[in-house]
Amino acid sequence: MDVALLHGLLLLLILPVLLYRHSATFHYFCKVTFFNIWVLTMATLLSPFAAIRGRCVENMKLLCAAIRPLKHLYGIKIKVLGAEHLNLKEPYVIVCNHQASLDLMGMVEVIPKRCVPIAKKELLYMGTVGWACWLSGMIFIDRQRTGDAIDVISQTAKTIQRENLQVWIFPEGTRNQSRSMLPFKRGAFHLAVQAQVPIFPIVISPYWDFFSSKEKKFTSGTFTIRVLPRIETRGLSPKDVPELTETVRNIMVDVFAEMSANPCRDWPAELPLLPSIGATKGTDSTWHEEDTTGTSD
Repeated sequence: MDVALLHGLLLLLILPVLLYRHSATFHYFCKVTFFNIWVLTMATLLSPFAAIRGRCVENMKLLCAAIRPLKHLYGIKIKVLGAEHLNLKEPYVIVCNHQASLDLMGMVEVIPKRCVPIAKKELLYMGTVGWACWLSGMIFIDRQRTGDAIDVISQTAKTIQRENLQVWIFPEGTRNQSRSMLPFKRGAFHLAVQAQVPIFPIVISPYWDFFSSKEKKFTSGTFTIRVLPRIETRGLSPKDVPELTETVRNIMVDVFAEMSANPCRDWPAELPLLPSIGATKGTDSTWHEEDTTGTSD
């Protein structure tokens, strides 16, 4: 009996190792589980330190520092192009495509020092993770209550001007690993127009080569983050938001398609984009919406 028990224990120890090495599905779930445990553990450990300072954007540095080691643990290389566009000491709105939880690793590579994400309100109730996010100044929106969401957008427009903040939003509203992007929700664009601040589109290349929740694949790999030139909202009104939304989405979809077709190419920091709706290019590599007088996530 003792020998049989010992053999059974050895099998229990060896089996997970064998499955991890030879089963892509088991490998995937192990990595995803570790990712979630890492985030939960770091949030639990760092929240008391963040609480000393209280709710403030400076606490985002702690969260970013906690997430950055994951790329090394997973063997993921991240290329960043065009980060110099974000070197502005003024409020602006960042819009980025949303594919998976791995976007966190990309976000912490480029997020400005005084930038806070806008997230769904459900995140606030995820224990110490929600507490850590709240302490870091994240802004939460109840997507089920349109009136409340509109109020939050209006308050945020005033806050980013008053406190000189930047805001990060995933305008697709949910994770999407398809070959294109979902229709954009207009909250980010209403915010930018109300605050009269520029928009910076950011496109993260697809993870298909090394990550897929459908195929249960999670290996090492490389992805690219491209920060595109700013798009101005000065002089625009709420009537222009639908057109602005589609203009920005079309630009990002085109860039995403090109990055998908040429994943190994070293893209230049600048790309000669031509917005398809009512915009002209300025002389400073900045997109300026043409005058339209009288006219989330």
